[in-house]
Amino acid sequence: MKGRILEALSHAQGYVSGQELCEMLGVSRTAVWKVINQLKEEGYEIASVPRRGYQIISRPDAVTAEEVTSYLETEWAGSEIHYFEKIDSTNSEAARLAHGGAKAGTLVLAQQQESGKGRRGRSWETPAGSAVAMSLILRPDIWPERASMLTLVMGLAVASACRDCYGVQTKIKWPNDIVINGRKLCGILTEMSSEIDYIRYIVIGVGINTKVEHFPKELRETAVSLHEILGRTPQRALLIASCLKWFEKYYAVFLQTQDLSQLREEYNDMLAGLGDPVRVLEPSGEYTGRSEGINEKGELLVRRDDGTLETVYAGEVSVRGIYGYI
Repeated sequence: MKGRILEALSHAQGYVSGQELCEMLGVSRTAVWKVINQLKEEGYEIASVPRRGYQIISRPDAVTAEEVTSYLETEWAGSEIHYFEKIDSTNSEAARLAHGGAKAGTLVLAQQQESGKGRRGRSWETPAGSAVAMSLILRPDIWPERASMLTLVMGLAVASACRDCYGVQTKIKWPNDIVINGRKLCGILTEMSSEIDYIRYIVIGVGINTKVEHFPKELRETAVSLHEILGRTPQRALLIASCLKWFEKYYAVFLQTQDLSQLREEYNDMLAGLGDPVRVLEPSGEYTGRSEGINEKGELLVRRDDGTLETVYAGEVSVRGIYGYI
């Protein structure tokens, strides 16, 4: 009931009368009043005016299921939400839920993450309230070798959501980072459980720096948060809902072709370092060239200094700018 009242207040242009809420939910005015008080205790500022009803004046930067649902404009993404005040890793919890049969579109959110997961076994902590920490469960009917492209699909969604919500000029650092002004804002990790020819489930984890007050010394020059860019605290629930909305859009396009042929142009328009010199670091060595964007498989095209065109698959490869992170 709290979620439905919050959603009604969020979508209203003005006041919503207590009688409207009673009729919508089939409950008493006392029940509505109790929920309004609960919301106030959680940090929502709600005006109560006799004969007019209730109106949200301000809201906390919460990422509860009720708060995110109040912003959702999706068909299936976020249809079921699991929220945790503290968790080891949203990806790990999503995998546990998926293993237990959770449906596609199930979303895991956390206020605080103690063992966040990154590429190549890296881990980090997400202090309470400092970031979006979310993981989405998918069960696509595609070949397992195509799953890595979903990292790029989510990258498009996050970059688009940041632009949509806050007007910031986000770029995508291939294959799994979102950057602003050359500094990392977001990391994306895709994990999969599969057989040779069948995907059991995919979990896509997203971590967006929204209000990180102090980055570790080694990250101060290469990381950034939205708070620093905007000069105010962004509403994480709004950003999460927007990410899901954009992901649904791009995911539908991806499933039509099961590649990035229809998204390639838009992706390359957002690609950081397109046309710039890059350094490709492989286990066998490194080489330099110039970025020519992605192909329909999501591989990065790099023109070597000798004119040879290389296709770079994410895997264990890193791509850096010649003089730094981008």
